[in-house]
Amino acid sequence: MTENSTLVVALTRKLPEGIEKRMAELFDLIAHRHDRAMTRRELQTAVETADVLVPTLSDSIDAELLSHASPRLKLIAQYGAGTDNIDIDAAHRAGITVTNTSNVLNEDTADMTMALILAGQRRLVEGSRQLLSDGAWPGWSPDFMLGKRLSGKKLGILGMGRIGTAVARRARAFGLEIHYHNRSPVSSKTETELAATYWDSLDQMLPKVDILSVNCPYTPATYHLLSRRRLSLMQPEAFLINTARGEIIDEPALIDLLEQGKIGGAGLDVFEAQPTLDPRLVRLAQENRVILLPHMASATREARIDMGEKVIINIRTFMDGHRPPDRILPNRA
Repeated sequence: MTENSTLVVALTRKLPEGIEKRMAELFDLIAHRHDRAMTRRELQTAVETADVLVPTLSDSIDAELLSHASPRLKLIAQYGAGTDNIDIDAAHRAGITVTNTSNVLNEDTADMTMALILAGQRRLVEGSRQLLSDGAWPGWSPDFMLGKRLSGKKLGILGMGRIGTAVARRARAFGLEIHYHNRSPVSSKTETELAATYWDSLDQMLPKVDILSVNCPYTPATYHLLSRRRLSLMQPEAFLINTARGEIIDEPALIDLLEQGKIGGAGLDVFEAQPTLDPRLVRLAQENRVILLPHMASATREARIDMGEKVIINIRTFMDGHRPPDRILPNRA
């Protein structure tokens, strides 16, 4: 393996200036100057020339692309927590280690989840729009823009990992009652702290909650975990939040149920075909029946810097001959 001073590291997106400057001091950096996803040809050139590839979720690092990789490519250091854009098995077969930037985005994602809960229950976006058109606001009245009180409502959390637990802690401060579905219960200490109720059956939890927050990882097992059948179990006035991955929800089914008034509303930061949006979702947002955000739950300056620092640590640890702290192994389940 080459020394760090001559290590060729290719970025697929423009990263924060301070992170790129630090990388340029440490490595032979191939920066991507345009804030757009690389073309397929650009990605192929990168895997043909680099020792380390630093991709993001917008890059498809599949088996076909990796078949073009030079033998010198030994590390894919993902700038992001999720790795569903990378064929981990294909990388492993090619002798390429994969890392991510885990446990950086928990608090920021939980903040945005709570923001969407508040916005949905108190009609914040709709209220703001009232002031943007001349004469649209009739003035204060007792029954104008009535929302729903958070205190006493039941919040269901799908995926009680680090992010789900952070959401629960925030929600408890607002007086929400915590329910959750997970592969297994959290520790008794955490359950007691959050006064949380564990549901072994997702089907049984869904009809009981007023708000559902999706915080589980996206894996083949969670693809369309919220299917049409399961979405139909929710209360007609329930509100669905997704700051995890769009593929976890059967999006066409969700849209159908929203249009039919069988689900009360949704706050979505992620989508199945992003960056493409289903036109029906856009129409529902224009009608104030859903809140749509452009995958910005983790978008804080602090998070982006922390992610870059994690990438650097993973690269330097690997090239020093040690196991990087955020190595991702193939799923053998």
